[in-house]
Amino acid sequence: MTHQQMLSFAIVAGMMALFVWGRFRYDLVAVMALLAAVLVGIVPAEEAFSGFSDDIVIIVASALLVSAAVAKSGVLEVALNWVGPYLRSEQSQVITLVASVTILSAFVKNIGALAMMIPVAFQIARRTKTLPSSFLMPMAFGSLLGGIVTLVGTSPNIIVSRVRGELLGEPFDMFDFTPVGVGIALAGMVFLAFGYRLLPKGRKGAASLDEALNIKDYVTEARVTAESDVVGQTVADLHKLANGEVKVAAIIRNETRSSSPLPDMTIRENDLLMLEGESEALESTVARAGLKLTREHRLPEMDEASDEIGVIEAIVGPNSVLAGLSAARIGLYERFGVNLIAVSRSGERFKERLRTITMRAGDVLVLQGNLKKLPDTLRDLGCLPLAEREIRLGNARRSLLPVAILGVTMVLVAFNLLPVSIAFFGAGVLLVLFGSLTLREAYETIEWPIIVMLGALIPVSESIRTTGGTDLIAGWLSSAANMLPPTGALVLIMVAAMAVTPFLNNAATVLVMAPIAASFATQLGFRPDAFLMAVAIGAACDFLTPIGHQCNTLVMGPGGYRFGDYWRLGLPLSIIVVVVGTPLIMFFWPLS
Repeated sequence: MTHQQMLSFAIVAGMMALFVWGRFRYDLVAVMALLAAVLVGIVPAEEAFSGFSDDIVIIVASALLVSAAVAKSGVLEVALNWVGPYLRSEQSQVITLVASVTILSAFVKNIGALAMMIPVAFQIARRTKTLPSSFLMPMAFGSLLGGIVTLVGTSPNIIVSRVRGELLGEPFDMFDFTPVGVGIALAGMVFLAFGYRLLPKGRKGAASLDEALNIKDYVTEARVTAESDVVGQTVADLHKLANGEVKVAAIIRNETRSSSPLPDMTIRENDLLMLEGESEALESTVARAGLKLTREHRLPEMDEASDEIGVIEAIVGPNSVLAGLSAARIGLYERFGVNLIAVSRSGERFKERLRTITMRAGDVLVLQGNLKKLPDTLRDLGCLPLAEREIRLGNARRSLLPVAILGVTMVLVAFNLLPVSIAFFGAGVLLVLFGSLTLREAYETIEWPIIVMLGALIPVSESIRTTGGTDLIAGWLSSAANMLPPTGALVLIMVAAMAVTPFLNNAATVLVMAPIAASFATQLGFRPDAFLMAVAIGAACDFLTPIGHQCNTLVMGPGGYRFGDYWRLGLPLSIIVVVVGTPLIMFFWPLS
């Protein structure tokens, strides 16, 4: 072993130790490893930041943007409402949620797919009075299974494709992973449909911020337009559309108020509906019924970009200028540039119009305005902002456009009309240009710690190859596999990737293991494709711990899981992946 190889291994070993220790966050660990590699000379100074210009960084960031835009489009929620009435048993709910997140993860990054489906799972759990812990871990595992189906589903596939391009001059294409990935995903979904019962019963996550605030009686005002789906329907039909989560407190027609309207009252065009419910349920009902919030068209005047308009929850303080006045009397929009979207007062049901409600100290308001100016505006009004949480009421953009852009992107990549990085980067730009995401949301959506980690680790992992370390490790693995048949050698690589992933990170594992696997295959006289595929699958399928993949970490708190819960469901699933994946890889990617 040369001096350069020892330095390279020492830095990687130290990096792994810091990952396991957990004292420093993974992006800081990666940056420290990069700095150490430059200082000892195994990474040239001029190549230190080359990783940040790598295609993988662009692809991962762009995939997160696309995922966020699809989530905000509301398409998933609409689809859920079609099938929701049929999901009566716990098993049918698990099957539907796992299948949905698995399929979705094949086309958008799996962490993004899981993030957009978790609220759906909580909604189903709330409606059916089922513990979310029955759904969340199977969904996380389903997102990992779905991620291996296409190139952009998970970071390991993207990195392995890049390594293959460097070694063989041609990267993996968009659907090169599909034959193997689909087989593994199907086997995994079948297991999860029954195996979720292995999870401990009674796990319950900590109360969310929304539950802690417990504001369930917001009242908002919406107008029925000619395009509204509820024109000609009854109040009972609207209640059914809202799944009983929103009530019509009053209907105002031709300035005539109908308090507590009867269920068989017909809704007409130009009616003003006073709707009562949770903010999320109100937003969903307004969007699905095709209603228009009465203040929605009055966007605050501003000289900055429109993406700075948003909503905030605030409490009317004891010395607020709003106390004892209505929005109309004080001129809330005209004087302060904000719209009143909804009002909540504990124990009281409003039936008058929003603009005429006399506000009191302690009322909770949803206000729409310029996000940069809202803090100053709240101070002037004497209102106290609530803890930050996402409120979509009056701030949602529902459209099929993100789905259409994603579809076009997939077609362009599938037919090799554009490189993956350019296609997804272009998709992200279009989504911002057409308003599916604001610039603020775009920057908030990108997981910058992951981006920093990838950019820093690429040159560090490359140093193992440039110093000859990959050939050295491949030699050790080759010696260990001398007594193994080709199938055993392939299993060895896949299991090694699975074993390393909990201590590193799936992306970091591939950056380290892929060059080793390719060199290992060459020494054994095999083509490297199968071994690269085994590394990608092994690194992407970490089901044993909550730390090996962000998807597993994401559900730990909401599901109330403990560290030891993961192996109960994850160990048999890992065995299934190896047993099913190995012959599929050898069939579609022959060793010779």
